[in-house]
Amino acid sequence: MSEMTAVPAPKKLTGGQQTLAFVALTKPRIVELLLTTAIPTMFLAAQGLPTLKVVVAVLIGGTLAAGAANTFNSVYDRDIDALMRRTDHRPAALGTISVRAGIIQGLVLSLGSVVALLWLANVISAVLAIVAILLYVVGYTMLLKRRTSQNIVWGGTAGCMPVLIAWSAVTGSLTWTPVVLFLIIFFWTPPHYWPLAMKYRDDYECAGVPMLPVVKPVTTVTTNILVYAVVMVLVSFSLIVVAPMSWIYSTAAVILGALFIMQTVILYQAARKKTDGGGTQDLLRIAMRLFHGSITYLALLFLAVAIDPFIG
Repeated sequence: MSEMTAVPAPKKLTGGQQTLAFVALTKPRIVELLLTTAIPTMFLAAQGLPTLKVVVAVLIGGTLAAGAANTFNSVYDRDIDALMRRTDHRPAALGTISVRAGIIQGLVLSLGSVVALLWLANVISAVLAIVAILLYVVGYTMLLKRRTSQNIVWGGTAGCMPVLIAWSAVTGSLTWTPVVLFLIIFFWTPPHYWPLAMKYRDDYECAGVPMLPVVKPVTTVTTNILVYAVVMVLVSFSLIVVAPMSWIYSTAAVILGALFIMQTVILYQAARKKTDGGGTQDLLRIAMRLFHGSITYLALLFLAVAIDPFIG
């Protein structure tokens, strides 16, 4: 962690404040989003209701793995988090949680994840949990985030891992179906995150993080968003054949995909207008609408994944 600059010394907290600070290190909202994809995957893998034991394994193991990765990320990135408005309130950035305490929490959560998955599921899911943590902590946080504008593309692979963990926990193996689910999330990540990076472009620039909106013109960014969205939708269609899926998922994939692409086209058009002298505020408003819409898209698509086995 030699790249990190000094941050304030840890401040004393009350018991309740300290507990909330340690929880905040795990970024609960991101954990919630990851479980949104893992739980439906279990239903698809089981072609119905998975066993309670497997559900508990994935919920506990997946939550602990995601929490561990986010904790390490929070500690490592505390210097740049302190420079950005969106993240300057995080415990490690404020110095309310020490580096030592954060690392210990990350290690404990990592171990807990592996133990839970080994005990309640199988070796494959436990190994995949370790891989997910390493991808996010080493691959994204340490190697990619501060060095390349493609950081979120390849670093986003860690966020795709919960579907592989969930599938393997249920079946004890991996097939093409979870790989397609993995790829849906992989291609979804850039059009989900780059609109947010557009809004906080100045923050990332100030922190020295080369997010795509920092290093490329807005038209290039929105073109990339559109391309990734189209590929994502096409990959989502392939699940209909690979799984195979019924009319429930097929209909959802077509409608949701069309709406998602339409939003990216609107953003692209707004970016073109900005280069011709249009308003920045309108562009950012549309970008954030796409950001929030992308979360709704993924949640509804995977809801269809969860329902499909009971209808098909």
